[in-house]
Amino acid sequence: MLKTPSTGVELRRLFSLMIPILITQFAQAGLGLIDTIMAGHLSASDLAAIAVGVGIWIPVMLMFTGIVLATTPLVAEALGARQEKQIPHIVRQSLWVAGLLGILALLLLQFMPLLLPLFKVPTDLMPKASLFLHAVGFGMPAITLYTALRCYSEALGYPRPVTVISLLSLVVLVPLDYIFMYGIGPIPHLGSAGCGFATAILQWLMLATLAVYIWKAKKYQTHKIFSHWEAFDKAIAKRIWNLGLPIGLAVFFEVSIFSTGAIILSPLGDTIIAAHQIAISVTSQLFMIPMSLAIALTIRVGTYYGEKNWEGLRKVQKLGLMTATGTACLTMSFIALFHNQIAALYTSDPAVTQVTVYLLFFCIAYQMMDAWQVSAADCLRGMQDTQAPMWITLLAYWVVALPLSIYWIRYQHMGPQGIWISLIVGLAVACVLLLGRLYWMNQRLKARAS
Repeated sequence: MLKTPSTGVELRRLFSLMIPILITQFAQAGLGLIDTIMAGHLSASDLAAIAVGVGIWIPVMLMFTGIVLATTPLVAEALGARQEKQIPHIVRQSLWVAGLLGILALLLLQFMPLLLPLFKVPTDLMPKASLFLHAVGFGMPAITLYTALRCYSEALGYPRPVTVISLLSLVVLVPLDYIFMYGIGPIPHLGSAGCGFATAILQWLMLATLAVYIWKAKKYQTHKIFSHWEAFDKAIAKRIWNLGLPIGLAVFFEVSIFSTGAIILSPLGDTIIAAHQIAISVTSQLFMIPMSLAIALTIRVGTYYGEKNWEGLRKVQKLGLMTATGTACLTMSFIALFHNQIAALYTSDPAVTQVTVYLLFFCIAYQMMDAWQVSAADCLRGMQDTQAPMWITLLAYWVVALPLSIYWIRYQHMGPQGIWISLIVGLAVACVLLLGRLYWMNQRLKARAS
């Protein structure tokens, strides 16, 4: 019989994964903040151009890297099943898939500027936004390859190298942004496009650093993933694709629904849009806490799934959901206690502040459901059930939340609360269905084991 660790041991394992991943997530968010601050010192048009470019680049980037996230459950499963000889093969094929996806994403971003008129982007912003997309696109192969190596390292239980690299990248990005945005020596003043080039170069540096570390560090020598060249294996690549595509699409569905909020609210004026964006920014930052826990759950659940240790699998799921509940209570309390101070960090405009504080109370309402749904979804991913979360995400956000928000704002004139109530309803649907799916999967595994 397989031994299941005590509650204390399992909690320590969860948190030893979660904390470095959380620091990594905050560091990556810091990269965007640095870009925004430095662009803001250039001109309002450069800042706006970057905002437009990032609004297109981020969903594309998250969808393509989402596919590569399939590496995590596959490596975790092989580790749990004591099939470590399979891990180098999985990782090399993941690098193949990541490289091809990165090239595809690069090409896609080169053509994205052609769609800017369809997005009603102001004519004066189009040249700068186009240059940003062209520039940042060159970093896409590095981003996807880096994601594959990151997933491999984290699945083995080594998240700290990625954390250190992410923190170092914050330091490196500042001079890179300055050089390419303002121009030094032979490098011309590139403005917002320089931000794209700096981001792309940084991604290649991060990839090189992680690759060299994995190549040289002792703890990775068991697998030696860079020991030899391996031909493309259609069978394992298909498995990565089939497992990863639903993850990528689910991420895209979730991210894009939040980005459409500003478009739906656009007729209501700048004050409403600004307050909405602030509330979205706050909740996005806080979402990193349950998301980091969820990534840790994917690894732990994937390992137990590989071991066929159903008792351990159910135990880590329960602990994960309990921890998610605790973190949600903390974020809810934080918003409730400091809503005025949070709003003041973003704006000094009294009208924007008033609407922001009002919307932040809607953020409180869905923290718990958000924590539960992302934890349940990533538990399912650890069990290699990725299609169901994709369909549930599509249903909850695009079939329920989006039509409701359009109806309440455009036809019932509810104001910004219409979007937030719709998001709460959508998250409630996602939460119930994902928890139901998780329960059903566990019952099926239990029946199989008996």
